[in-house]
Amino acid sequence: MIKSTDELTSQELLTILQIRTAVFVVEQNCPYQEVDEADRQALHVCLEEDGKIKAYARILATDDPIHFGRVLVVKEYRGQQLGRKIVEKTLKEIEKRYPNRVVVISAQAHLAEFYGSFGFKPNSEIYLEDDIPHIEMLLQKNGNQ
Repeated sequence: MIKSTDELTSQELLTILQIRTAVFVVEQNCPYQEVDEADRQALHVCLEEDGKIKAYARILATDDPIHFGRVLVVKEYRGQQLGRKIVEKTLKEIEKRYPNRVVVISAQAHLAEFYGSFGFKPNSEIYLEDDIPHIEMLLQKNGNQ
């Protein structure tokens, strides 16, 4: 499923917000404003099976570059390479909708090697975001610098 916020049903939106809060606020013990203004304009990318979301990411299209984040795999579905699948699906959708645009992410620092396997390169020093070490990473397409 790939839908804008306006295309989501109220039940789909509630499910997405519930799983994001479970992972980013409860599991990571990180109280912060998880639902934010960016959600109003986001594209939501979900891997589903039997009506259940297994993995999720959101795409934020700004003038330039494109961002994606809130990448997660629901706890009971981890260990099945779904993190790789949701990132692949997200990058394919970005290329389809916004071809040849630079993609910037704020990755949790311990995932830098994972995102590097998709071609992302570090673009900052490690910094704290909500008390979790992060690093900005860039993916450049077709010679865009």
